[in-house]
Amino acid sequence: VQLVESGGGLVQAGESLTLSCAASGSIFSIPAMGWYRQVLGWERELVAAIAKGSSPYYDDSVKGRFTISRDNAKNMLYLQMNSLKPEDTAMYYCAALSDKVRPDIWGQGTQVTVSS
Repeated sequence: VQLVESGGGLVQAGESLTLSCAASGSIFSIPAMGWYRQVLGWERELVAAIAKGSSPYYDDSVKGRFTISRDNAKNMLYLQMNSLKPEDTAMYYCAALSDKVRPDIWGQGTQVTVSS
């Protein structure tokens, strides 16, 4: 499976964006998928994850503002981002976690820039 992100861009603080991640094959059997972000010079961090049989996980910094969802029929993963803040500025990556713990398939990333 290959993953391709889209939907990034430049927005002002308080605005919204929806990131999409298209998989080249079926994601039905993938136990968990997630969105990560990375600022240049910093480690990549988990933003949100969705796993079968579990409630979605959100980093504290995005709780109440971001929503992760997956559409197995369309082989898509989404991240709805509301009330964006300048500190949300980063490259956002979609990932598949075949063992439900560690990401092992990555997309190429999509840049999100939030201006104040």
